[in-house]
Amino acid sequence: MTRNVLHSSLLNAGFSIIFQIICRFVTFGINAFIVRNVGRDVLGVMNVRLLLLESTLLFLSREAINRAALSATSQQKDKCSWPQLINQMWLTVPTCIALCIPCTYIWLDVLTPVDDHLKSQYKFACYAVALSCVIELCAEAPVFLTQVFCFVKLKIFLNTLHIMVRSALFIWIVLKDHSIAIDAFAIAQLASAIVIFIGHYAFFYFYIKRLNEHKSNKKNDQKEDDPMFQSMDDFPFQRLSELLPFYMENKDTYFNPKLQILTLSFIKQGVLKQILTEGEKYVMSMSPVLSFSEQATYDVVNNLGSLAARFIFRPIEESSYFYFTQTISRDVQLEKQNIAKVHEAGNVLKTLCIGVTSIGLLAFTFGQSYSHTLLLIYGGADFVAGGLPESLLKWHCLAICFMAVNGITEGYMFATNTSKDIDKYNYLMAIFSISFLILSYILTSVFGPVGFIFANCINMFCRICYSTKFILHQYRPLGMNPLLGIIPGNLFILALITTGLLSKYSMITMNSLLVHVGIGFVGVSVCLCCWGIEHLDLLKMAWKKGKQLKIKKT
Repeated sequence: MTRNVLHSSLLNAGFSIIFQIICRFVTFGINAFIVRNVGRDVLGVMNVRLLLLESTLLFLSREAINRAALSATSQQKDKCSWPQLINQMWLTVPTCIALCIPCTYIWLDVLTPVDDHLKSQYKFACYAVALSCVIELCAEAPVFLTQVFCFVKLKIFLNTLHIMVRSALFIWIVLKDHSIAIDAFAIAQLASAIVIFIGHYAFFYFYIKRLNEHKSNKKNDQKEDDPMFQSMDDFPFQRLSELLPFYMENKDTYFNPKLQILTLSFIKQGVLKQILTEGEKYVMSMSPVLSFSEQATYDVVNNLGSLAARFIFRPIEESSYFYFTQTISRDVQLEKQNIAKVHEAGNVLKTLCIGVTSIGLLAFTFGQSYSHTLLLIYGGADFVAGGLPESLLKWHCLAICFMAVNGITEGYMFATNTSKDIDKYNYLMAIFSISFLILSYILTSVFGPVGFIFANCINMFCRICYSTKFILHQYRPLGMNPLLGIIPGNLFILALITTGLLSKYSMITMNSLLVHVGIGFVGVSVCLCCWGIEHLDLLKMAWKKGKQLKIKKT
């Protein structure tokens, strides 16, 4: 395809960051409303138990299939046909249905029971969440096309519409009756899934129709300079029905065997990754370590502490994974690939490491002085009473540093690993997963909810060690070391230490909240200026690239 993968990846990351910010503001507003008006128990049921069910079903149903299919679109050797890829994406639906049966049983009859007055609502919500996952995955084929052909604006628009419909419907129902908050959550989930389904198929219906008209006019020498269809002459679909499963016009087999092998490797990896990602929620749900109220407190603090991960790290990781899969071949050594592309990928990886590490250190430094302030504004004096939320958030800022490095290095490794390497890593992931669950239970029994954060930090540190070793070994023959980006500059470190100490002094001595926040704002600004001075060449390059893309677009 003639699309600019790097440009589209950067654009996707930028729009995704904006989308995540909007979504988090909406979600935080709803959570604050529930904490103050409905109760923490209800928030714990929705945000821990029910969202865990949604996360489990969606992740296990599509993550492995999607990652394998993305790799297949970029490899010339043994490349899959489009009907095979569409069939591959439709596998997510029966997979989800098969998972719904045991998962709903476990959520209803095995996990720690909810309070009696919430049981009927909780039962309805479990079924509704399962059904919404199936509906959402019925749109996975057009979602995949949106990603592969870089329809960035469509992705952001529909994701924004999805979250807005879910939030607006939930608030509208709850404002009428606070006692049916869980029912409102379930109805909102179903409605938003239907929006995703209709939105994607409606867009591609009209897009394919207009694309066919554009090709017809071009064939008849009727000039039509429509920017929507530039570089899309290779779009392989002529009818919406071709996005349905088992639509085959040639003698291809329904599925590509080699793609299934890669998918199986990602499935084993996906199960383990899901345990690592949501491990603390599984521990909370399967054992009476914390009450639903305490679970809600941990979830609120976890969401606040994960602002950087959700706003910045996750969009960057998703876009960089897509970029690396399209740039680096899995089964060919780097020195035998296109050297220009390999050097570009190495420089991109180094730049990403510089950016995310700096963000993580900023969050850790200023989180020690502004955790109490943020929680006080968010949940009120009653919420911060006792000091547990503040302690959780401070330690979570340490975890952000590990998240920053682990997300990029492990994402690169997953994007460039061979199937054999992935299988090898799966064994380590199994050890990491089991160790994480055991550590979570032990450390939580000793330190309380903070133990989840300690266990997570230890786990991510082990994974970082493995992925960095892989990257060093891969780039050593080329004389490159993209991991140098993990080490921040001396001026930036000095600025962090100085401003961090001043902010801590301000927290202890200042009585004015406004002055304390102002000192933090100045401190962050100084750190960013020092970072910019040390990486002036990087800023100039980004500015130059931006101007070139703007000129090219016009």
